Amino acid sequence: MTQDIIVEREGAVLTLQLNRTNKKNALTREMYSVLAKAFEQADADDSVHAVLLTGSAECFTSGNDIGDFLEQPPVDMHSPVFCFMRSLLECRKPVVAAVAGAAVGIGTTLLLHCDLVYVSTDARLRMPFVNLGLSPEFGSSLLLAQVVGPVRAAQLLLLGDGFSGEQAAEWGLANAALPTGVAAIEKAREAAQRLAHLPAAAVQDSKRLIKAPGRAQLRQVIEDESWLFIQRLNSPEAVAALSGFMNKA
Repeated sequence: MTQDIIVEREGAVLTLQLNRTNKKNALTREMYSVLAKAFEQADADDSVHAVLLTGSAECFTSGNDIGDFLEQPPVDMHSPVFCFMRSLLECRKPVVAAVAGAAVGIGTTLLLHCDLVYVSTDARLRMPFVNLGLSPEFGSSLLLAQVVGPVRAAQLLLLGDGFSGEQAAEWGLANAALPTGVAAIEKAREAAQRLAHLPAAAVQDSKRLIKAPGRAQLRQVIEDESWLFIQRLNSPEAVAALSGFMNKA
């Protein structure tokens, strides 16, 4: 198992920590595979009552590792990134996220699928898909407008504007914004432990009911987005934008 993901168990809480700090927790194929397997195992393990997903107190994730992504891009729904999406989407256990510093691309869109989200006030969230010649993913073209409204969703997805942790809480993308990354992680851990001590079946049933409306549509949107994303990766626009990004790095 890669050391870039730390998997720890504390009572009924499973913690998944992104641990590639030298690369701002940029996500690789291997990291996606480890995360997908961990979510699937947590879902199947009755002794796990909650999952905590976090990065460091300074950085959540800078998004996809572009070099790794270009070396072996996703080609179908069995690619590691899409397996991760599916594992988080279908997880019956409550998922709590703690976000500090950068949360770029999928680092922001995955939050739409978590049940509780705590951020640091100085967190920096951004979905620069169009800027890189790509298109929205992980249901963000549907869910973001539902949360923040279509006008703001267009600003965030079409222009790729960034926003702060404080704004994320104000707009309903996070439950609370805490003064520091350490405080955000501690608050998220506290929430996960609270969930873990509640009647497990009641929590899972309640999550299912909350998520049920529009579920079939969401699954279809994610699949449609994913196939389009694969096509966009091979477009001249994306090749030029991603190559330019790599040359700057």
